[in-house]
Amino acid sequence: MPRRRRQQRLERVLGTPALFATAYGNVGSSIYYALGLVAGIALGLTPLVFVISGVIFAATAATYAEGTVLFPEAGGSSSFARYGFDELVSFVAAWAQMLNYVITIAISAFFVPHYLSIFWEPLRTNPWDVVGGAIVITLLVLLNIVGIREAARLNIFLAVVDFATQLLLVLIGFALIFSPHQVFSANLHWGVAPTWSSFFLAIPIAMIAYTGIETVSNLAEEARDPPRDIPRSISWVAGAVFAIYFTLPLIALSALPVHHVPGGGFATQLGQRPEPGGKGGFANDPVLGVVEHLGLHGTVLSGAKVYVGILAATILFIATNAGVIGASRITYAMASHRQFPEIFRRLHPKFKTPWLSLLVFGGIISIAVLLPGRTTFLGDMYAFGAMLSFTIAHASIIALRVKRRDREMRFRARPNLRVGGVDWPLFAIFGGLGTAAAWLVVVVQKADARSVGFGWLILGLILYAVYRRYVVHAPLRETVRAPVLIGPAIALEYRSILVPVKPGRESEEAIDFACRLATERRSSIAAVSVVVVPLELPLDAELPEAEAAANQALDSAVAIGELYGVDVIGRLLRAR
Repeated sequence: MPRRRRQQRLERVLGTPALFATAYGNVGSSIYYALGLVAGIALGLTPLVFVISGVIFAATAATYAEGTVLFPEAGGSSSFARYGFDELVSFVAAWAQMLNYVITIAISAFFVPHYLSIFWEPLRTNPWDVVGGAIVITLLVLLNIVGIREAARLNIFLAVVDFATQLLLVLIGFALIFSPHQVFSANLHWGVAPTWSSFFLAIPIAMIAYTGIETVSNLAEEARDPPRDIPRSISWVAGAVFAIYFTLPLIALSALPVHHVPGGGFATQLGQRPEPGGKGGFANDPVLGVVEHLGLHGTVLSGAKVYVGILAATILFIATNAGVIGASRITYAMASHRQFPEIFRRLHPKFKTPWLSLLVFGGIISIAVLLPGRTTFLGDMYAFGAMLSFTIAHASIIALRVKRRDREMRFRARPNLRVGGVDWPLFAIFGGLGTAAAWLVVVVQKADARSVGFGWLILGLILYAVYRRYVVHAPLRETVRAPVLIGPAIALEYRSILVPVKPGRESEEAIDFACRLATERRSSIAAVSVVVVPLELPLDAELPEAEAAANQALDSAVAIGELYGVDVIGRLLRAR
């Protein structure tokens, strides 16, 4: 008798430590490029810039904690905006998120060859870093289309090793090279290096250090106790990342201090671009630059460089993959809410993966923005998209507090101020003002980011309006889900949903609707496909064609469930 293979998936009972480790694996990877990117702009004020951006991020983390507990579903700011405002605002947030994912994919992949340059020096500079980054993206898109699953335990292990390594670098740096005079006096040239305009620009750019905070939102359905575990894990991630970004820049600027450059002005090798032949700065591999100037020598130095180079490349490779998966998830969610054409949520007939969204957003567009090889442009574009997305998230939480003023909430982030019968979220108000101001700084100071960013938004809004008017035939602000028949049974509470499936669109739509119910009610799904055995044959007779069709339907159901983060258990039964 045929048996379904066990699906190897991350256990759907995650506590705070598991959520923290998984999220930190994505958020913590940005240290490997953000340090050099920010130091090139902020110079000696880099530590202060990271502290300011960290405070804004803490407010943003509180917003995401409350929103994710309220709506434990993938989508982050897009989901918050749907309930706080309407579908049009939700689309703008989702489209900004898509830009963030594209930039995350491009910049993470771009820095993989930089850290592998310990084995072949040309990988540090153009054109080989661009070629290497494009290869990384292409490989990961193909692997995700085929449906290779991540090893969740390996990701958690690497996240722990990554944090421990960064902490070790900080401790060694404080012991060997930290210079309070250098960091707090000699490196500082207030209003000159950097100029005040550069200082304020560096703050939104520094927010790239917190890439991946929406990871916790995508894992919300897997939390054991969302009101407790989600806020704790987000606060742990924020605390760990803040600790590294508060201390490591102090060590980095002790190792690579600000200095005069020929022709006037100031610079630090931490933010200067490398040159062929191993000369120049360490903007492309800042953590390796710190390792080289920690005061280590000989075999210890060589071993440390190889270790950090391999670890950084691995972490960035995983972060790129997380971006590819995130882009496909947000595209699928947008298509499920009729913000995007239906074709983007259709699965590959063989591999059962959203191949078109992976190919277009994870591959083609990401490689296109990578090709110029301009790290600063990528940072500017991330700041444009992230600050807009975060601002919408803050505004949505404020709107939800007003709308739900009389409802009891499972979790409220703090601090709050009760005025007029409303618990006003001070964290969201402060965070929203901070991210909105940071977004305006990028828009005013960066012409390229302004042009491309607004072009991206306008293109998306045009496509959205045309699709809504001529295909969906619905108003822009109305929430429209995939057309599925809805019966009175949805009012019931249940822990599991039984869905009979067979090959075809009808079963895929039924599973899609069941997944939406499951995310709302935190249920699991049992997908059952029945092989009908003719009366003249024994019940355990081999029926390869019927079994293959049944397995195909079950694989499709499991794949749709994975996009929603819902546990779908496939069962193949025989009957007469």
